[in-house]
Amino acid sequence: MMRYFALILFFSGFLSACQQTQKGPFEADFADYPTLREVFGNVDKYQVQILYTRIDRNEHGNPLFTDFAFHLDDERYFYPASTVKLPIALLALEWLEEQDVEGLTLETTMLTDSVRPSQIPAYLDSTSQNGLPSIGHYIKKILLVSDNDAANRLYELLGLDYINGKLKEKGLDHTVITQRLSFPISPEENRQFNPIRFVDKEGKTLLELPARHTDSIYVVPGSPKLGKAFYRNDSLFQGGMDFSFKNKFALSDLHGVLQRTIFPQAFFESQRFNLSAEHRDFVLKYMGMLPGESAYPTYDTTEFYDGYSKFFKFGSSKDPIPKQFRIFNKTGWSYGYLIDGSYFVDFENGVEFFVSAVVYTNENQTMNDGNYETEEIAKPFFAELGDYLYQLELKREKQIPADLTAVDFR
Repeated sequence: MMRYFALILFFSGFLSACQQTQKGPFEADFADYPTLREVFGNVDKYQVQILYTRIDRNEHGNPLFTDFAFHLDDERYFYPASTVKLPIALLALEWLEEQDVEGLTLETTMLTDSVRPSQIPAYLDSTSQNGLPSIGHYIKKILLVSDNDAANRLYELLGLDYINGKLKEKGLDHTVITQRLSFPISPEENRQFNPIRFVDKEGKTLLELPARHTDSIYVVPGSPKLGKAFYRNDSLFQGGMDFSFKNKFALSDLHGVLQRTIFPQAFFESQRFNLSAEHRDFVLKYMGMLPGESAYPTYDTTEFYDGYSKFFKFGSSKDPIPKQFRIFNKTGWSYGYLIDGSYFVDFENGVEFFVSAVVYTNENQTMNDGNYETEEIAKPFFAELGDYLYQLELKREKQIPADLTAVDFR
């Protein structure tokens, strides 16, 4: 399904933007990009989808979007892996602002308890400066290295009704969140949410949430099954693996979440994440930060190198990313799928663009066996695609240069 043509008009001095889908940039022969040629020549095998947005600015500095799609299909399921952590993190901040509780902030200690055998408490966090967990610290870990436990804690805070209801309100219609990540429990247990307390520095409870559950059953439309075989608990089963109670996050929705985060003014108020300027800057800072730039948490850069979670242009190298670049993004990586949604910036040359893509590398079509062509195909694909689009942007003339000071957190 090709991406639709959309005209977004804002009155009273707001943005006037035109979004139009075209296909031109992906019709090249890619002579200098062998992995792109391989993937584009076998689009069904690699299940590739791409959405690339050029950005121009009007006289007020507001963005004008032009979209180019390649095999974009919101109905074709792929496992979104860690990309779902981005909207969960944003919704945690929106939830925080809705509480209007004196003293309740990003840094307030968040204590997670347990009342069921499937639940795990969290009273400490050795990676934070004060050794205690908080919404802000969980979000840092999500954006820096895609920490699973941090995302699950925010999932337990919000609950499925809040998460799915809010995403639907914002027009993100091809997303369903049903589960914690890398935490193998039943769909019923994923509908149960831990009790949580927020306490101040003296130990006084500022807000307490009891154990909660939802009677709503969230399921991926179409009950998708992927692969020809799959492993579960070291046993091999023939047939497709059922993803009905996994998460769904279509590529256009991932792209839309990024755009709402970088340019909230380009969307109607009802479609935005309702964040204060302080909270939005917090997200942008850590979304673009590299693991080696972080003090709390601190990361071993031999494992968490610059390109660890920056796939476009730099994902197939462990060399440092030059300081002129900053990539505000969220990646996912599981079951042979590699996904990245990025706002790519070159401060030195005034380059900015959005690109989101997914590629599937699973030659033996066996799910959960850990045998995927990530290093051979997936990472080079993202590196080449990022470089190809970056070179196009370098050559593109703009009538009004981009003012990138609002995202310069270097």
